[in-house]
Amino acid sequence: MARRSMCLSGSCVTEKKIPVKTVAFVSSATVMVIIVLLVLIFAFKKKKSSSSKALPLSSIKLGENVTSTNISEISIEMKRRKFTYSEVMKITKTLARPLGEGGFGVVYHGDINGSQQVAVKLLSQSSTQGYKEFKAEVELLLRVHHINLVSLVGYCDERGHLALIYEYMSNGDLKHHLSGKHDSSVLKWSTRLQIAIDAALGLEYLHIGCRPPMVHRDVKSTNILLGEGFTAKLADFGLSRSFQLGGEYHVSTVVAGTPGYLDPECYRTGRLAELSDVYSFGVVLLEIITNQDVVDQTREKSHIAEWTAFMLNRGDIAGIMDPNLHGDYNSHSAWRVLELAMLCANPSSEKRPNMFQVVIELKECLTCEMSMKGNGQDMDSQSSPKVSISYDTKDLPSAR
Repeated sequence: MARRSMCLSGSCVTEKKIPVKTVAFVSSATVMVIIVLLVLIFAFKKKKSSSSKALPLSSIKLGENVTSTNISEISIEMKRRKFTYSEVMKITKTLARPLGEGGFGVVYHGDINGSQQVAVKLLSQSSTQGYKEFKAEVELLLRVHHINLVSLVGYCDERGHLALIYEYMSNGDLKHHLSGKHDSSVLKWSTRLQIAIDAALGLEYLHIGCRPPMVHRDVKSTNILLGEGFTAKLADFGLSRSFQLGGEYHVSTVVAGTPGYLDPECYRTGRLAELSDVYSFGVVLLEIITNQDVVDQTREKSHIAEWTAFMLNRGDIAGIMDPNLHGDYNSHSAWRVLELAMLCANPSSEKRPNMFQVVIELKECLTCEMSMKGNGQDMDSQSSPKVSISYDTKDLPSAR
């Protein structure tokens, strides 16, 4: 009867009796394998979840980049992008056409196989930046990709020759266009707003879209490059830093950045946060609005944020806007951008918006500008909004 029950259960396929010890061993082994597999699956999912979890945008101490991998060990992708020094010379036609010069070195125009224009940045021997910044920029640009961040085409690291090879931005940098040094017409107000939006989107990606998040640390008008159609992209990531909770950082007494654009809180405390980039971006917005130098010792107020606040308190509204615009802008959009710029450039980080909020406001300002223009309304046909901004400048670092 017992044998009949076993066969009816479907576990009996032959008349040969299987030893009880064998059945018990196989069953135990099967259970153990299943348990081990479940433990491994759970551990893998937990690790994946923790690695992809969003990290709070908290402040950190200034220090080394969290990435310590040697350049040659970063990735296979990177090895594909490595150029020899002789190739760099061929690309630039032996450094025939310089485009400009920065802290890293001279930037030259280049051409790869007649099909791709590039900008080649060579590290000079007298550069204030060095291998650490070079390495940081290569590592960052290989792992971040955004339409409003300049793309890295390749690099050279050969017997002391260091070079970064970028996509070529045909319209130069924002500063040259605002200053009138570039051979082109004056940037229209709507074009300036679109440039600001593009740059803001690049920063928003660094702060929110990257894992771990990034702080650029050197946002300024010369680091906003313009391509065809004046599409703007952020450049120069040599000072950029990752930040995350639980990381180990070395305190540095040397504050990196450009005088005038540097967050006064960062200058005073040596602590860096994403809102430090927001301050610098606010200064860029003031440049876009006023076309004034960031620091000008001949003005009654040398810093552009101080000067703007001073002019507002005097009620000299017309004296703030770039005279090259000749009033060709909608007053409501202009003053909304001005108010946003002053909020971003507030000496207190607690009063600054984040880049997500900045992007939303700038897009609304551009929409306002375009809709008012479409309705035939201009600056003279509307009363200027009352702008009252309290701006405490005692914490601003003096120009050096």
